[in-house]
Amino acid sequence: MPDFDHLIRDIPDFPKPGIVFKDISPLLGDAEGFAACVRTLGEAWRESRISHVAGIESRGFIFGAALATELGAGFVPLRKPGKLPADTIAVDYALEYGHDRLEAHADALPPGARVLLIDDVLATGGTLRAAAELIGQLGATLAGAAVVVELVFLGGRERWRESAPLTALLRYE
Repeated sequence: MPDFDHLIRDIPDFPKPGIVFKDISPLLGDAEGFAACVRTLGEAWRESRISHVAGIESRGFIFGAALATELGAGFVPLRKPGKLPADTIAVDYALEYGHDRLEAHADALPPGARVLLIDDVLATGGTLRAAAELIGQLGATLAGAAVVVELVFLGGRERWRESAPLTALLRYE
């Protein structure tokens, strides 16, 4: 696997004191690094018959749309409240520093869709769990989830509790 660690930088005390933010901007700004990242993320899912990739707002959109193209799948945005124009369904969830909500168009996925969730970072797992619940409410099959960065010390993988696999490109203990 290519080395991506040097393309992730730490931003201390963001978004609040005590949190070290894993900034993926250098990865996104490196054309070769970003392309290799998307290819590597896709490797684990090529034989999984993924029909749609669902990206979690906002950085999950970046990786999700690119990964959907890589896998020959459709892309579904999972948005923050009030951003989608048609009928929506929603799931409320807790973050490590507050509460939030994810929404999707009620008709975002066709019957029988096999969905891969994608986000940039797995921290405490609340956002990914909410996204999995949203996919279930849409009547689709959750094939699995992938993240670019997993913050292992926050225990998000233990909270995943889904039968679907979860892959991480980079893991920080």
